Amino acid sequence: MENVNENLEIPEILPLLPVRDMVVFPYMVLPLYVGRDASIAAVDEALSGERMIFFSSQKNAEIEEPDVQDIYNIGTVALILRMLKLPDGRVKILVQGLKRAEIDKYEQEDPFYKVKLNLIEESEPEEGLKSEALVRHVKEQLSKAVNLGKPLLPDLLAVIETINEPGKLADIIAANLGLKAEESQVILEEIEAEKRLEKVNEFLNREISILEVQQQIMNDAKGEIDKSQREYFLKEQMRAIKKELGEEDDISKEVEELQEKIRKARMPKKVREEAEKQLGRLSRMHPDSAEATVVRSYLEWLVELPWSKSSKDNLNIKHAKKILDEDHYGLDEVKDRILDFLAVRKLNKKMKSPILCFVGPPGVGKTSLGKSIARAMNREFFRMSLGGTRDEAEIRGHRRTYIGAMPGKIIQGIKNTGMNNPVFMLDEIDKLGMDFRGDPSSALLEVLDPEQNSSFVDHYLGVPFDLSRVFFITTANYLDPIPPALKDRMEVIRIPGYTEDEKIKIAENYLIPRQIKENGLGEKKVQFSRKAIFEIIDGYTRESGLRNLERTIGKICRKIARKVAEGAGKETFRITPKTVEKFLGPRKFEDEEELKTNEVGIVTGLAWTPYGGEVLFVECNKYKGKGNMVVTGQLGDIMKESAKAAFTAVKSLAEKYEIDEKMFSDYDIHIHVPAGAIPKDGPSAGITMATAIFSIFTGKKVRKDVAMTGEITISGKVLPIGGLKEKLLAAKRIGVAKVIIPKKNKKDLVNVPANVKNSLEIVAVEKFDEVLQHTF
Repeated sequence: MENVNENLEIPEILPLLPVRDMVVFPYMVLPLYVGRDASIAAVDEALSGERMIFFSSQKNAEIEEPDVQDIYNIGTVALILRMLKLPDGRVKILVQGLKRAEIDKYEQEDPFYKVKLNLIEESEPEEGLKSEALVRHVKEQLSKAVNLGKPLLPDLLAVIETINEPGKLADIIAANLGLKAEESQVILEEIEAEKRLEKVNEFLNREISILEVQQQIMNDAKGEIDKSQREYFLKEQMRAIKKELGEEDDISKEVEELQEKIRKARMPKKVREEAEKQLGRLSRMHPDSAEATVVRSYLEWLVELPWSKSSKDNLNIKHAKKILDEDHYGLDEVKDRILDFLAVRKLNKKMKSPILCFVGPPGVGKTSLGKSIARAMNREFFRMSLGGTRDEAEIRGHRRTYIGAMPGKIIQGIKNTGMNNPVFMLDEIDKLGMDFRGDPSSALLEVLDPEQNSSFVDHYLGVPFDLSRVFFITTANYLDPIPPALKDRMEVIRIPGYTEDEKIKIAENYLIPRQIKENGLGEKKVQFSRKAIFEIIDGYTRESGLRNLERTIGKICRKIARKVAEGAGKETFRITPKTVEKFLGPRKFEDEEELKTNEVGIVTGLAWTPYGGEVLFVECNKYKGKGNMVVTGQLGDIMKESAKAAFTAVKSLAEKYEIDEKMFSDYDIHIHVPAGAIPKDGPSAGITMATAIFSIFTGKKVRKDVAMTGEITISGKVLPIGGLKEKLLAAKRIGVAKVIIPKKNKKDLVNVPANVKNSLEIVAVEKFDEVLQHTF
């Protein structure tokens, strides 16, 4: 970039061309587009003379017609090398900077500026170590900047290598460094060459720092970009292959299908807005990205849920009663509750569905009753087992941020039924667990609250779903493990065990026909006599429910099926008590020996368990000691306290019944309740243990055909108990003649079947004295 015009004589007065966003330096050759009328006139004036023009930068580039004060005083005289007029009226010129100059006076302002100039004479510094070192350092820095990616022409680099004058070197580098106009003007106005090169060096160092940071960012991003580009190209290749095979996955077609499903789903307004928002996100994603898969799954769940689809209730009460009677014998309280609900539903279409809780021993038909209710109401049925559930997310679902997230089983069940008003059975609610993953029973509070479940929010869906139309039924063996807050939201219906008469009728009408059919036998091939059914119930399946009874009947049917398959010629198999023993072996339950013999210190007691009523034989014995008492038999704290209260009550009656008081201090007593390793607790064995203690100290034998239940105080009062119906059923099952109950439990006899009450002599007592009158 050698200046070929060093000897040109520069006129004192020249036309001025203000330039925007740039500074023209000496030795600089550059093209310019001239568009303003005043500027074009200045160029024409220059071309008509010595072809020289003065360039100076505007202080504000946005001003279209700059005034005198808007133009810097120091600029550069330049020579116009070429000029070309463009079709749009503009002019393109090629200029070369010659020399710095300062405006002395404005000679003309219209139609263009003419200025009188003072040329600035520059003197290069004397050659020295500092100057040479500075020149060399600037050249090295410029080479470093180019290596870091600064775009400079190779020819320019070659020219710069030949320049050793600090001023000239500073001007050429500043002209090509790409500085801001204000920064370039600072360098242009610096007259001393060495100082000018130092300023260029500062700007060059700053540029290198920026380039180094930029290079680091590019290096960090390059690895990710390379990986993404590789995946992109592979996916594009895969799509091209699929297209050739006719398997192209058209994202727009999928979006249209989902849009149509959203329209048909008839979602609530807020849910529809969320679905459309997620659909918009999906349409902008790459179809094979991981996030697109998550959004696609979420939208599929939303559109497949029955937001507005429901079963039409069959409100014919006679029809419902017929269905319930067909499927279940007895259970009048449950059937009445369902028929009451249908009657109210018939009068009030918008009523909220109840939350029922069936409580009873295993095998009494709690779960199958739910199916019958769904069939009677013409609703879909879904059963969810809660036994062992420990994770709250099983109820409420996982948030979509987790890998493999899904809605909870409540929403899954609703989707599986395809209706928003199914009969939804939550089985074994008393067997919920709890650990570090949350408390499922707390999560169920909202589900089972009729006042809240209209806006149930599953964590996966993130939008409310109305559960108020769902008919929830829960089942439990017993209520104690259910948290009080959860129990409060449910209407508890107790389903006690069945009597022998009820079991015989259920076996005849339901169990035997079902087992005959399941084992491939015709009804004419197998006939069970009533005595045979009674023998199975009494000798092989003493239980509150029916599960073992049906299982035992099935075992007999399988034995017969084998004989038929082996070619037995007999057309009809009549099952009698003798054939029952032949098929099933010896009786599992023999009549208790204690029932036939009256003994001292052994009393028949009645207990309630989660599996129905049970008979307990409380034993008491005395031996030489110091008046201590030992209680064994897997007893809980309440029963141990009852034993102490019973002992005190008997002591208080010692004088009345002529018991030597020295016996209480000279003998230790041992109370034992033999019933395997089953834990026993509850306030119902007080009078039983007191009777056993009284018997052992008086030597009187206790009637074994008398069973009893009731709590006792230390003053001898008899307190009420629970589970009376189950206990009376157990007493009837064991064959006792008389049952002693607390007087305050007489009101509970209303719920006891008539045939049970008629077969037992039930005596209600208020004090322990009355118990003794019926026991010995």
